[in-house]
Amino acid sequence: MAPPRVLTVAGSDSGGGAGIQADLKTMLALGAHGMSVIAAVTAQNSLGVQGAWELPVEAVRAQYRSVVDDIGVQAVKTGMLASAPLVEAVAELLAGTDAPVVVDPVGVSKHGDPLLADSALDAVRAELLPAATVATPNLDEVAQLTGIRVGSHEDMRSGAAAVLDFGPRWVLIKGGHLASDDPADAVQAVDLLTDGREEHWLRAPRHSNRHTHGTGCTLASALAVELAMGRTVPEAATAAKAYVTAAIAAGFPLGGGIGPVDHGWRFRTGNPAVPTGPGGSPGA
Repeated sequence: MAPPRVLTVAGSDSGGGAGIQADLKTMLALGAHGMSVIAAVTAQNSLGVQGAWELPVEAVRAQYRSVVDDIGVQAVKTGMLASAPLVEAVAELLAGTDAPVVVDPVGVSKHGDPLLADSALDAVRAELLPAATVATPNLDEVAQLTGIRVGSHEDMRSGAAAVLDFGPRWVLIKGGHLASDDPADAVQAVDLLTDGREEHWLRAPRHSNRHTHGTGCTLASALAVELAMGRTVPEAATAAKAYVTAAIAAGFPLGGGIGPVDHGWRFRTGNPAVPTGPGGSPGA
């Protein structure tokens, strides 16, 4: 019996920590068959992004149709799309696909390098976000999309409401970079999942490990896998956060900069960096 089929539409990270490479590793680790549509190619390592080149729209469209028309998908995750024409083309493709969609509105890299043209923001707001089952912006992306600077949990609520206004069914605001005055935020990483009616605060231990390259891609991909397996959005987000928390704990150094999270932490028995609870899930 074939495993769940999950498609990522994103950019390639030559360093292997984020983008398409992180997506496919996450999908494999969680028991899905990962497939890819490469929308851009980056020259990237632990120090930053040295170059980025988007693929032609027709190449992206052909990859997507090739996979969806023959193999089919049970969830789709989008990441780096770079330009307005790519965003518009992918949004059109998603509109004709009957599967949950996780939109990670990638705007900047972990090192602060821009990965989305300013001219594409309107297309993300007007065309891509309305196609999303769940949108997963980090705090910088919330500011980029809405103008709201998040410095507190109440700001997260405001940012989530503003993102929901663009049309996604749910939004998961990633609070890993939250710099608030609440002492609890120093020891916990808090995310907010909401559809405008339900509100779920997802909390996990904050790890001091600086090797966190690929966290956003990994979380969005894990969420897509869980949705492909038939989980509800709150169930899928909770499981995805547990997976990425343990991957952060097990992150390792590569090169001279920020290393990646460990997508394969579940396969490394006896790894002291991995806090596990019942069933192999991260402990509190």
